[in-house]
Amino acid sequence: MSVLTVSQVSATDPLAEPLIRELTQEYLARYGEGAHAEMARYPATEFAPPHGLLLLLLADGEPVAGGAYRRYDESTAELKRMWTHSAHRRRGLARRVLAALEKRAQLAGYRRIYLTTGPRQPEAKGLYLAAGYTPLFDVAADPLTIGPLPFEKFLNQKLLNREAQTP
Repeated sequence: MSVLTVSQVSATDPLAEPLIRELTQEYLARYGEGAHAEMARYPATEFAPPHGLLLLLLADGEPVAGGAYRRYDESTAELKRMWTHSAHRRRGLARRVLAALEKRAQLAGYRRIYLTTGPRQPEAKGLYLAAGYTPLFDVAADPLTIGPLPFEKFLNQKLLNREAQTP
């Protein structure tokens, strides 16, 4: 059994290279040449503290899953670059990375996470629904007619509820 650890790295760290490479290939296969533009949309600094973060899940020191967030607005982190190595899928690793990102975003002061996933990524849509994210689109519609599928999730719900009840 592999030892799994969560590691915070920069987007330019050599450990992040498999994430960037395989995610780009996955996007190319599903969406075509526009994948390069998506992967180049944000500079590495967007995923660096204090407003961003990139986490890798390492198995015996090798990256097997990862994800990042960047500042969307003052109270919202935008989730990006969720990835699980193709040889390690269907083992709950993405869910583990997602939980770690949510916790770190909350500790950084964010109260909400926003994200979009592509219409040709049904496994991502399933992950976010199972993790309690609210779809901001009609889930009964054909995803290919919608375009990017937006989701949100509020963090630290108990505190938000108490603040809402205060006169």
